[in-house]
Amino acid sequence: MTKSYFAYIRVSTVKQGERGSSLQEQKSAIEAYAARNALTITGWFEEVETAAKQGRRQFSEMLSKLRSGKADGLIIHKIDRSARNLRDWADLGDLIDRGIDVRFVSDNFDLLSRGGRLSADIQAVVAADYIRNLREEVKKGMYGRLKQGLYPWAAPIGYLNCGKGKLKVIDPVKGPLIRHLFERYATSTVGFEELRHEMWQKGLRTAAGKPLYDNTLTAVLNNPFYMGVIRISTTGETFPGVHEPLISKALFDRVQATLRGKTVPKAKKHRYLLRQMVKCDNCERRHLTGEIQKSRLYYRCHGEHCQGVSWKSDALEGVALDHIERIRIDEQGLEDLRDVVRDECTDLEGNTERLKAALTLRLHHLDDRLTRLTDLLVDETIDSATFNARKEKLLMERQGILAELARTDRLSPLQELFEEFERNNRELLRYELLLDDEKRELLDIICSNFSVHGETSTFTLRTPYREILELENLEECAPSRDNLRTKFEPDQECARHRDNVRIRSILNILRNIAENGRT
Repeated sequence: MTKSYFAYIRVSTVKQGERGSSLQEQKSAIEAYAARNALTITGWFEEVETAAKQGRRQFSEMLSKLRSGKADGLIIHKIDRSARNLRDWADLGDLIDRGIDVRFVSDNFDLLSRGGRLSADIQAVVAADYIRNLREEVKKGMYGRLKQGLYPWAAPIGYLNCGKGKLKVIDPVKGPLIRHLFERYATSTVGFEELRHEMWQKGLRTAAGKPLYDNTLTAVLNNPFYMGVIRISTTGETFPGVHEPLISKALFDRVQATLRGKTVPKAKKHRYLLRQMVKCDNCERRHLTGEIQKSRLYYRCHGEHCQGVSWKSDALEGVALDHIERIRIDEQGLEDLRDVVRDECTDLEGNTERLKAALTLRLHHLDDRLTRLTDLLVDETIDSATFNARKEKLLMERQGILAELARTDRLSPLQELFEEFERNNRELLRYELLLDDEKRELLDIICSNFSVHGETSTFTLRTPYREILELENLEECAPSRDNLRTKFEPDQECARHRDNVRIRSILNILRNIAENGRT
């Protein structure tokens, strides 16, 4: 009766299997060997997996079928294609002892003799030693990259790979979404489920095109890589990264506090837009409560003396929108303001050397502490766990100082304030398109007090929006006696003058805040 054989071929990496011809070469060699020796192959097992790891799926399935008698023998190209760890070689040895005919195409061993078995054992030990040495060399290379501040693995979501030995760069599409993810969670107003749906709507996906489920969200929000620190999860070791941080240390710390339950959001049954935002002046500033009556949303005060205070949601939201329309600046106005701010910053570049010197001194002090901490570990004065914990804390503090230094190099106080103002203004321009929670965040930025007194409302803006609203009270341009016009033909020169005055006035407001702070 003709014996049946399984054939096993393997490559170590996906790249080797896709680009190289290793699998096909192994298959061709095994087919030629089987033809020369009149052997019948009844099953092929192909695997793209390193032999350094135990538990390879195809290999384990093949062994199970051989033990159950599904084939009489096994053909493998070489010993190192099957057994670079001694456990798998022991499993093959067990098959040989059971009478399974195991053959190697390129290694002509007589596995039924003592000498042939010993030669095969030595070859397997050499293969195992080779993979151990290779693992150590790879580890050395990875630690070399880590000490240079480079991340040697695939880029986390929000960053892009640029090749081996190169910096990870911020993904222009997913990077801002990851930053928004951190900012939203830091508000302590959303849970994972709501956050996942919101980010899905905005277009944030995993590399496989799936939503960010709880495990992925936890990994992202706990990863200090986004603030510029590389942490190895398996060992707890940390290294300062040289890539551009996506978020600040302060934002990362707020997210960690939220994750650890130090800032617990209040449970809210309803998530109306103006919940807990509008106060009643009649009864010690009690907040109005949103209620659905006849399919319409009303905000009512339930104070003892305010039973009649009731506002339709459209009316209250209209108060906010009216103020937003009066303070937001169109794209042309924003461009003009950007030009005058740029000129102002060029003319008023202050001396920041003292601040830089102080920050640099703190940085040198931290580096000295890191050196002394390493010496304590070398002298075995502290253990590895204590070393890693203290080192991570110092590295995060160091990252905060580096961020301050970068800010002094990059932005003047006026520039930084203008960039914040510009971001908020762009959100104001698209206010009607925002989600309710995004509208709430924006209202909290621009409004310091939203209250009602009977049928009247008060909407008090924060600086600088309060001052911008007051600019509407500037005296209108007087008509020219020499230029007759009707009320349907406005004076364009007067309009341009009014716009220039407004832009210069906003610049003065921002300059005053940059110099004296918000009041």
